[in-house]
Amino acid sequence: MKVGVVTEIKPDEYRVALTPAGAHELAAAGHQVFVEQGAGEGSQFADADYRAVGATITTREEVWATSELLLKVKEPVEDEPDLLHEGQILFTYLHLAPEPGLTARLQASGATCIAYETVQTDDGRTPLLAPMSEVAGRLAAQEGAKYLEKNLGGRGILLGGVPGVKPAKVVVIGGGNVGYNAAKIALGMGANVNIVDRSIDRLRYLEEILDGRVNFIVSTTLSLAEQIIDADLVIGAVLLPGALAPRVVTRDMLRTMKPASVVVDVAIDQGGCFETSRATTHTDPVYVEENVLHYCVANMPGAVPITSTKALTNVTLPYVLKIANKGVRDALLDDVVLGRGANVVAGQVTNEVVADAVGAPYVPIADALGEVLHV
Repeated sequence: MKVGVVTEIKPDEYRVALTPAGAHELAAAGHQVFVEQGAGEGSQFADADYRAVGATITTREEVWATSELLLKVKEPVEDEPDLLHEGQILFTYLHLAPEPGLTARLQASGATCIAYETVQTDDGRTPLLAPMSEVAGRLAAQEGAKYLEKNLGGRGILLGGVPGVKPAKVVVIGGGNVGYNAAKIALGMGANVNIVDRSIDRLRYLEEILDGRVNFIVSTTLSLAEQIIDADLVIGAVLLPGALAPRVVTRDMLRTMKPASVVVDVAIDQGGCFETSRATTHTDPVYVEENVLHYCVANMPGAVPITSTKALTNVTLPYVLKIANKGVRDALLDDVVLGRGANVVAGQVTNEVVADAVGAPYVPIADALGEVLHV
C-alpha cells in the first residue's frame, strides 16, 4: 500500500504522524512510504532520515494525490479536506464533535476517515489517545504553574510554595489519564492537589496509586463550585470519547474564583469543559475572561513535538500496519477496536457518538462498508 505522511499546517503544530523508525517498519513490510518534504523538521527528523529507511521524499501535491493511506496528526484544515479523494484512507486525530462543517466536508470527499481518539477497547480505553493525554496532562500542570506568574498575568504564586508559605491549590476536574498525569506533575511541584471525578471506583484507584497524597472529591455541581472558589489553578480534564465535552464549569462559577487565577482546558479539542473556553494557539495561548486567565491551546502536545511524535508513532504503528497489510475493509471489520475509530465511511458517519454530536444520521460501519463494495 502507498502510505503518505504530510506536513501539518495547523498553527504551531510541529508533530509529524510517523517517525523514520515507523517508516522503516512499513517499508520492511513491503509498503511504499511517501513523506512530504520537510514534514519531520518540527520534530527534528530530517528528510535524509526518512530516505535512509527507504521512504520517498516528495511534494505536498504528490503525497495527497497518490497516497492510499494518508497519515496525519491533526484534523484537516484550510484546503486539506478538498484534497482528499474517494477511496483514500485518512488516519489522524479528528475531534469532529464540535465540527459539523468539517464532518460534512469529509463526507463529501468519499474518503474513509479514521480517528485516533475513537479507537476504543471494550473496557473504554482509548489507546491512541493515551500518550497524548499523558503529554497534555503533564503540560497542563507545567503551563498552569507558568501562567500563575505575575509577569504573565497570573496571581503571582509559586505552585509549590516555600517553607512557611502554603503552596497553590490545584483542582483537577476528571480523574482519567489526563487528570492523573496533571495531578502527578502538580504533586511533584509541591502543590496541594484535589481531584474531582464522578466515579467512586476511579477515585479509590487513584487514592491507592497516588498514596493518599491527593484530596479526592466526588463531582457534583455543588462540590465543584465549592472547590474552585479558592483554587489557584483549575485543570479541566473531562473526556467523553468522540462526544462534546460537558461544560462542567459555568460562567457564574468562574466569577467566584480569585482574581488572576488560572484555568487550563485540556478538553478544548472536544469543545472545552469551561463555559468561557475558546481555542487558542501556542503563539497566543491565553486570554482573560471574568478576571481569570484561560489557557485553551487546542494542540498542547505540539509544544513538545519530539516527545509527542515518538509517543504517537509507538501506539499508532501497529494499527497503520494492520490497515496497510489487510486493506481498510478487512482491518475495520476484523478488529472491533479499530472499527470504532471509523468516523466517516462512504459519505456516512459511522460512529454513533460523533453522529449525535454533529447532528448527522448514524450508519453502522458494516453497512457503510457494504456501500463501498458496490462502488
